Amino acid sequence: MSRRALAWALALLAALAPWATCQASAMRYCDQPAPLSAEQKDQLLRFGAVIKAALEDAGQGLALISRSGLDLGRFGMRYSHAGVSVKAGLDTAWSVRQLYFACDENKPRVFDQGMAGFLLGLDDPAVGYISVVLLPAAEAGALERAVLDKHQALQALGPSYSANAYPFSLRYQNCNQWLLEMLAVAWGQFDTAGDSDALRAQAQRWLLSQGYQPSVFEIGFRPLMWLGRFVPWLHDDDHPSADLEQALYRVSMPASIEAFVQATAPGAQRIEFCHAGPRVVIHRGWDAIAAGCQPGEYDTVITLE
Repeated sequence: MSRRALAWALALLAALAPWATCQASAMRYCDQPAPLSAEQKDQLLRFGAVIKAALEDAGQGLALISRSGLDLGRFGMRYSHAGVSVKAGLDTAWSVRQLYFACDENKPRVFDQGMAGFLLGLDDPAVGYISVVLLPAAEAGALERAVLDKHQALQALGPSYSANAYPFSLRYQNCNQWLLEMLAVAWGQFDTAGDSDALRAQAQRWLLSQGYQPSVFEIGFRPLMWLGRFVPWLHDDDHPSADLEQALYRVSMPASIEAFVQATAPGAQRIEFCHAGPRVVIHRGWDAIAAGCQPGEYDTVITLE
C-alpha cells in the first residue's frame, strides 16, 4: 500500500470509529474518556444548565437531543449520537434515554443518563455542540409515552449492534436507529403485540412509506471499506450490494433523523447550542451554527461566569 493510500486508510478508520461512541459514560473503544480539568468540568456543567433552562422555557416535557462526537467533518456531519431527553419519568430532570453498546457484555442496552453525563460524550472539551428538536404537542406526547414505556423501549431494541447499521435491515441496529424506530413506534400506530423483529419490521416499513432517507457516507474507495472489518463495531453484511459497490454506507444519523422530523412533524422547532470555552451560543432554526461556535446576527451569546 502506498503512503497516500495508507494515509487514507488511517483517515477512514478514524472517521468510521465515531459511530462506535454510542456507549455509556461517553466511553470510546471501551476505554474511559480523556480526563477533564476542573475548569472544563465546571464549564460543561454550566453549559448543561443553559440547555436545561432553555428546555424548561420551551414549556415541553420532551426533546430529541444530539451531541457532537468524534470528527465526522470529512463527511459533512457535526453530530454522531442522538437520544430522547425527558423532563419527568426518569431519574433526574431532562435525563436522556438512549441506546449504548455494553462492551463487557458485547450487546446493546437502553441506558438513561443525566444531562451532565450526556455532555461528557462531547468529543472536544474546548468546543462542543448540542442540537435539540422540540416536537409539536401530539407527536411529543406520543413519543414520550412510547419512550417511557420500558417494555416498548426494550422491544424496539435489536439484539446485535453495528455502528454503521443499515436502516432497513433487522440484522443490526445502532444508537440512532433505535431512536428512529422508537419514533416510528410512537407515530405509526401499528400493532406492538409481537416480538422485537416483528415490531422493528413494522417500524422500518413505516419509515420507508414516510420517505425516510438515511445519511450517506461516501467512502470513495471500496478497498478502504474492508478496513472496517478490523473495527469490531462495524459491519457491512447488512448493506445492499449496490451500495457497497459504490463504496458508500447509508446509516441513520442525527442529521437524517432531524430532516425526517422536520418533514413529517410540521411545527417542530430546532435549537442548537455550542460552547467555546466560556462562550455559549444559542441558535434557533434548522440551519447550523457557524464552525468554531461563531455567533450569527440573531444568535444569543452567554458568557459562563
